[in-house]
Amino acid sequence: MVHPAPLDPVPDRWNGVDAYLTETLVAQDDALIASIASLAAEGMPEIEVAPLSGKLLHLLARLAGARRVLEIGTLGAYSTIWLARALPEGGRVVTIEAEPRNAAVARRNLERAGVAGRVDVREGRAADVLPSLAGSEPFDLVFVDADKESNVLYLDWAARLGRSGAVVVVDNVVRSGHVVETDAGSQVDGVRAGLEMLRDDPRFEATALQTLDRKGWDGLAIALLV
Repeated sequence: MVHPAPLDPVPDRWNGVDAYLTETLVAQDDALIASIASLAAEGMPEIEVAPLSGKLLHLLARLAGARRVLEIGTLGAYSTIWLARALPEGGRVVTIEAEPRNAAVARRNLERAGVAGRVDVREGRAADVLPSLAGSEPFDLVFVDADKESNVLYLDWAARLGRSGAVVVVDNVVRSGHVVETDAGSQVDGVRAGLEMLRDDPRFEATALQTLDRKGWDGLAIALLV
């Protein structure tokens, strides 16, 4: 058997692969597409997860049998919609957004997608909102996608608020390769501290995957609460 020569992962090629995989495996309806478009329309940063990652979150929630999901960082609710659609009847997503304007856009997108009834959008800094969730029913999945400087804080709360066996996903852990550098700024420092916590904290068992898609070179850390 003759194997084709390996191709270099230049942007044209990885974007082509991303488009092919998205078109083949990810069914995006008008509500998901509109939630992406709303970011540009509202002048918000276009930093939502890529469609393939949104579908991954959806599948992880279903694989975990999740009924309660915690999301730290809502933005325009693109990932929130994917997570909410994974839940069974009576399931709930609690999502935290620091910016009131972003939260308003998210609520409109959730209404358009028909999942607003399963999502509780909490406005405020996650550091202030997370303690208010103590004592509530434990979460089955936690998705961390907010300011990277606070990843250690968010992971600590994920461990406090999640049940044993819960899935924890942390976005943007490769930072275009800068994660290997020790002097690349506060965001990379926060990512590295979070990864080191996942390594050292006995509450977690974790790995990470690099991603190369329409959002560029990045990655996800995926952990199990033990």
